Amino acid sequence: MTPESRAMLRIALRETSTDLLAYFERRVRSREDAADLLGETMLQAWRRTDALPETAERQRMWLFTIAAHVLANHARSVRRRTALADRLRDHLSTAPTSPDPAEASAVRDAVLRLHDAQRELVMLIHWDGFTIVEAAELLGLNPSTARGRYAAARQALRQALAETVSP
Repeated sequence: MTPESRAMLRIALRETSTDLLAYFERRVRSREDAADLLGETMLQAWRRTDALPETAERQRMWLFTIAAHVLANHARSVRRRTALADRLRDHLSTAPTSPDPAEASAVRDAVLRLHDAQRELVMLIHWDGFTIVEAAELLGLNPSTARGRYAAARQALRQALAETVSP
């Protein structure tokens, strides 16, 4: 990138940025999104300064072409987020109901009273859905060590929950 091309791009951006911001504001929901898209357009233009046309008219069109691509990427991202949110809502609406709140609270409290190493292992297995071998790998443990800790944690949980249930 030559000093001349940097200077030309600065001028082109200064002369076009108000129009680019208005372009985005007419196409997205919030002014903040429009400002973010303008910033992304400027960043993309700086990355491609070597492709900057010579004339001011072509520079303006070049910047608007970059802006159109940035806007298309933004629209795809919005669609993906919306689709993901819809899938999550569908999943949550069909998910089984949660257990009795008092029982869930007792289990959570019993898990939180475990030693740190046991607690994390139990949470990875039961709350996050990992196997013992996967949890061992995540924790940097030998699988046999993880099995032993898990067995001790289960025993500690059985005792804690038996004490909670019996007066």
